[in-house]
Amino acid sequence: MPLATTRRAGLVDQVIDQMRGAISSGEWPVGRRIPPEPELVQALGVGRNTVREAVRALSHAGLLEVRQGDGTFVRATSEISGAVRRLCGNELREVLQVRRTLEVEGARLAASHRTEDDLRKLTALLAERDAAMAAKDWERMIEHDAAFHGLLVQASHNTLLAELYRGLNETVRASITATVDEDLDPPVSHMGLLDAVRDRDPIRAAAEASGFLEDILQRHGY
Repeated sequence: MPLATTRRAGLVDQVIDQMRGAISSGEWPVGRRIPPEPELVQALGVGRNTVREAVRALSHAGLLEVRQGDGTFVRATSEISGAVRRLCGNELREVLQVRRTLEVEGARLAASHRTEDDLRKLTALLAERDAAMAAKDWERMIEHDAAFHGLLVQASHNTLLAELYRGLNETVRASITATVDEDLDPPVSHMGLLDAVRDRDPIRAAAEASGFLEDILQRHGY
């Protein structure tokens, strides 16, 4: 495990930073159990109490979940995502409403501020998403769909908005998974949204982003 041995000053903060880095980088994936306490003590060169305090702090922040008798698991990749998961939990309606707020503004700004490189990447992602949908490869479709929405918000070139949305990665993916019903109508096309961004039409882009999320909310009785 590439965790550096800590210095004596600020041991808990250093351990927190290193563990947070392992989480945010994906070295410790969401849903997986982190190394047991003895391994962390040896890798970090600190005492058990220091490791326990760091784990406690990250648990309070929502990044880790301690399951008595089972170990400690990664719950989220950032404090923002952890807070959203605590506040919304499995409440799909609230997650979709938050997505609508961020994605509509992200689409509006992306239509005004996207670059040609943004457009190329969005076009490629949407093509991969639609190909996966045509092949009924739902796992791959969900992966590319989530990536498309994330890249669209990044194309707004609003750093704070993009960071807020990045903190929702796990929650967004879970909401997409929950709303894809392969036995019913296929997921909505995002070609109209992409066209609006390509045409630099912020009003149409915002309407397209709002429309498909409104459809999902209504389909699920919200």
